[in-house]
Amino acid sequence: MVDTMALLPPFIRATRMAPYLTGGLSADDEVLLDAPDDRLGPALVAAGQGTYGRAAELLAATRASAAWELRDRYVRRLAAFARSRSEWYDAWHAEAPYDPDRLLLAAQLAVDRAWDSPARAELLRELSPLITAAARCDDRDPVPWRLALDHARGSQAGPTYFGELWEAALRRAPLHYGCHVAALRYLSASWRGSYRECFDFADLAAQDSPPGSLVQALPVRAALACLTDGGTAVTRERLDAAADRAIDLSATLAAADPWPAEIRNKLVYVLVRLGRWTDALEQLRLIGPYATSFPWSRTSEDPLSRFLEVREEVRRHALIHPRSEHGGRVRSGGH
Repeated sequence: MVDTMALLPPFIRATRMAPYLTGGLSADDEVLLDAPDDRLGPALVAAGQGTYGRAAELLAATRASAAWELRDRYVRRLAAFARSRSEWYDAWHAEAPYDPDRLLLAAQLAVDRAWDSPARAELLRELSPLITAAARCDDRDPVPWRLALDHARGSQAGPTYFGELWEAALRRAPLHYGCHVAALRYLSASWRGSYRECFDFADLAAQDSPPGSLVQALPVRAALACLTDGGTAVTRERLDAAADRAIDLSATLAAADPWPAEIRNKLVYVLVRLGRWTDALEQLRLIGPYATSFPWSRTSEDPLSRFLEVREEVRRHALIHPRSEHGGRVRSGGH
């Protein structure tokens, strides 16, 4: 029998503090890294036991209900699990080679495997038929097109081809967040870190999306890339506006939930870099016990420890030294 907790380690930390100093945050020993939600969790446990039925049911349900954001997220997580524990996936491949959900997972898994190779571009170019096969299974599904956009970036495809893929993705799901992030990352790579243009793309997409759409988080994703990669020519005002837009989106999402936590972890990173401690503390309260590897893995080989360190820094600034942040923002030009 597979130990469920071995799949979802709590990474226990023993540190405790007085309740009035916690700032409403979960205890360190309650924080989980990359925890699945209550739908993905059982599928991962079953996969760990060597069976694919729960994963197949999960992906089929997202396709039937057109839950494309969840489908995108689950495909990524299942592919990551299959890279280390492939028995369940191999059985699925053998028993249902033309299952549309397995075909999508096959394409994601192949791209992930090729991505880590020094011969990435060459290997990725050989995978186009896999992505095409996944895309043909359901013309409504934007996830193969998100994968195609990632493939275009990794294979160093030209802008004309990228533009065709982007238009195809928009026709299927004009508000699909995963496709927008893939496009943003392609443009960032193509423009060699010209974050002003990336912000233009992100801001325009957010302005064209309704309140509550995940695309509202695209500018803060551009801000994160700018702050971590050393982008220039982006004003402090623009970074703050991106964070404000993401804060408004966060207020519409469920608290202490693994899925919104993926967006909120990135938002906290940006808020900390901007010195907005009170805003960061509020997002940490909404995150609850759900840390994510990204973006903390960008600065540490132990992303959970880094998350906890940043959380303590935010708590200290916002609760113990509240006057140091001047109402939640550092008033400065530049970043």
